[in-house]
Amino acid sequence: MRIATWNVNGIKARLEHLVDWLRVRQPDVVCLQEIKSEDSSFPTAALEAEGYGIALHGQKAWNGVAVLSRHPILSIERGLPGEEEMGSRLLTAETAGLRISSVYVPNGKTLDHPDFLRKLKWLERLREHLLNRPAGSQASVVVGDFNVCPAACDSWNAAASEGQIFHTEEERGRIGALLGLGFADAYRHLHPDEPGFSWWDYRDGGFHRGHGLRIDHVLVEAALLPRLMSAEVDRDFRKKREGRTPSDHAPVVVDLSDVTA
Repeated sequence: MRIATWNVNGIKARLEHLVDWLRVRQPDVVCLQEIKSEDSSFPTAALEAEGYGIALHGQKAWNGVAVLSRHPILSIERGLPGEEEMGSRLLTAETAGLRISSVYVPNGKTLDHPDFLRKLKWLERLREHLLNRPAGSQASVVVGDFNVCPAACDSWNAAASEGQIFHTEEERGRIGALLGLGFADAYRHLHPDEPGFSWWDYRDGGFHRGHGLRIDHVLVEAALLPRLMSAEVDRDFRKKREGRTPSDHAPVVVDLSDVTA
């Protein structure tokens, strides 16, 4: 089973790029962030034509998350309780035998901006929400743009960035608290020493210069680790294809075996 996450930075601007990727990579479940679209204007028909059912929690011009699945979507939960004012940033769907959440964590802007404290609070609420997730046979997978580099190796310029936004102990501590609920970082579990950058600034040729950050993560419950086969950043789709400008994020793709090895 192939699960992916991708901050598309505007679904309307990236639709052709996304459809191309779906056809090439053939994922089973895809979580999107920053779709920047209300549910009513999301290109549902184009993606259903590719064989995907769709769950949406959209928002005009900003934020917005989605789950696409080739399997029946049995239930949908929209939003993070208590954090509605921060916009459409969490969507959970029961599909493919899993409970899958698409997450778009607030950016935080700068350390002295009020949004930084809101970001920390949002992550705390997410932990509380996941702590109270239903017990049962379905394992949870939480994926998306977390806007946090969990460790120094997740940043191209770790020494200069230490203590700056995305790199603070406060942010990292809250990601650690999520992992403490019984989750593992799929990419880092399989690649303890590889940077695995998933975001590069459009400015100054960041992608070609290797100036990236690993801020897009796939967190899987420990029970799924025996099924974890691969976790990769799909750098090819961060590149221009047929003249189309890509998102500043690349997809992160995880493959699970159908049964425990």
